This record gives sequence, C-alpha cells and structure tokens, in this order.
Amino acid sequence: MNRFAWVNPGSVEEAVAALGARAALKAGGVDLMDLLKERLIAPERLVNLRAIPGLDGIEERADGLHIGPLATLARLAEAQAVRLRYRALADAAGRAATPQIRNVATVGGNLLQRPRCWYFRSEDFLCKKKGGARCFAQDGENAYHAFLGNAVCAAVHPSAMAVALLALGGKLRIVGPRGEREAPLEGFFVTPEQDVLREHALGPQEIVTEVLVPPPAPGASSAYLKQGEKESYDWPLAEVAVLLEREGGRCRRASIVLGAAAPVPHRARAAEAALAGKAVDEAAARAAARAAVEGATPLADNGYKVTIAEVIVRRTILAAAQGSGT
Repeated sequence: MNRFAWVNPGSVEEAVAALGARAALKAGGVDLMDLLKERLIAPERLVNLRAIPGLDGIEERADGLHIGPLATLARLAEAQAVRLRYRALADAAGRAATPQIRNVATVGGNLLQRPRCWYFRSEDFLCKKKGGARCFAQDGENAYHAFLGNAVCAAVHPSAMAVALLALGGKLRIVGPRGEREAPLEGFFVTPEQDVLREHALGPQEIVTEVLVPPPAPGASSAYLKQGEKESYDWPLAEVAVLLEREGGRCRRASIVLGAAAPVPHRARAAEAALAGKAVDEAAARAAARAAVEGATPLADNGYKVTIAEVIVRRTILAAAQGSGT
C-alpha cells in the first residue's frame, strides 16, 4: 500500500475541491481497503466523507425517499418507512454481506464499488478492465461470471443496492465542480461496450450527495430475492428486484432487474412486457421468467446460473404479487 495524504473536508464543496488526479473518496471504506491492498489504486490523497454533516440521513417526504450516501446498509434495512413502502430496497440492504459489514458499508459505497472478478482483483492479470487486451474470465474460471452482456467483459455488477434502486426508479443527486445535477439510475451504469474501464458515469470530481426514490404508486408492491451458493454471506449467484403496479387485478406496469447476471444491473424488459396486462399468477410469472433470460450467452462453467436466475425471477414476481405494499 502506498503512502497518501488524509483530508477531512467539512462540506461537500470542500470535498469536491479536494478531489482531482490521484485522489480517492472514502465513505465506509470496505471496498476502498481492498482496492488499496490489491494495488488496484494508488491515490496520493484520500478524501474522507465521514466528517461531512447531513450525508447519512434516511427520510421519507412527500416526493419520496431521500437517502444520504453515508447511510449504512444496516440502518436502511431497519428503517420502518423503508420496510413498509420500499420493501425490495430494505430486503436488498438486509441481505448484503454480513451484519458486521452492513454496519459499516454505505449506500453510496455499495452503488459505486468496483467488480469482484478475481482476474480484475489480481495484480497478476492485466485484464481489459485494467487496460489490457483480454478478458481472462471468458476462457478461464468463470463459474460466477456474467451470462448476459459478457462479450467484452464477463464481470458481474456487484451492487445489491443498484438492483433494487433501479427497479424502484431511483435517481442520484450529484455535486461536482459545475454544480449539482440529477442522474436516473437507468443509464447511469456504463456497459463494457461503452467503456470497459468504467462502471458508472460519475465524473472524477463528482460526489453522490443523495439517493432519491419516488413514492410508490397506488397498487404498487415490490420484492427482492437473492440466491447464494451457501446462503450465508457469499456473493449472489442470482438476485432479482421486482416492482409491480396493478390495477383491476392485472399488471399495469412492471420493473424487473437482475443482478449477478451482467456487467451492469440488467433491466429485463422482455419479462416486463410479458407481464403487461396480465393477472400475475404462476403461469404469467413463469412466462416472464423465461423471457428474462432470453439471449443468455453462458460461458463454459456458468450455464447453471441461467436456470437459477429464471427460477429467482419467477419467485420474486410472485413474492411481489403477494405483497400489499412496496
């Protein structure tokens, strides 16, 4: 680990000014420590956000849920308003990692963490995501890698928060040198085809200052399910968030997002279309689940993930259909 300066800004504006070339942000520090120890980054300056007041709030207002980027996953999972009206988000936060990590890890850090592909994380492999010419996972050990959108890079997106927030229509409030902007999560994450070196559209001197989730529509309900190998604290083999809006017993609109499937959270639009206008029953859920994995391009060792993802999509749709709130 290299030597670096430590900066404790007292405001977002001071933090933005402290950023620049060879600087990195510190929130909870869970992923940051891994990146430093694995020599994936070597910043000259760490900008600590924990001293800035007002970035850890969780508040429901008339225009929806407002979440500070420093709110921990544990607090988000336990917040009563989140559990009652944004159930998919509460369950995603409560199923991430371990209790110890959830007490430290932040919403912003979870959203912006880097991929966990073992080739990317090892300094012995100069993969495409580090400027190399090859994705080693495509012909290597790929049992846990992407089965959708994996032509350029086969790493899966690691954020459970992104899966749930995208399904719920979340957006980010971002502050940078040019002022403040809002960015819908739809389109915020960058595919390898767009830029293999990046995972999101946050600028080098920009900071996420708030996550915004719109209020649930009448008749809306949501669910999140995760399937792990040991069902303890391991990374998911499949995770799915579903938002259903129903009217007269039929689906008016659905939002279905798959995690652990592609390099970005995967919006399953074919599955959403399969549910439109239908009564959400076992048959409709099965048809939508099949549509969700259409076009899969599994690698040598991860074809089993397609089957698991299809099952979890079906179960999550039915779980959302059984809910009385979001």
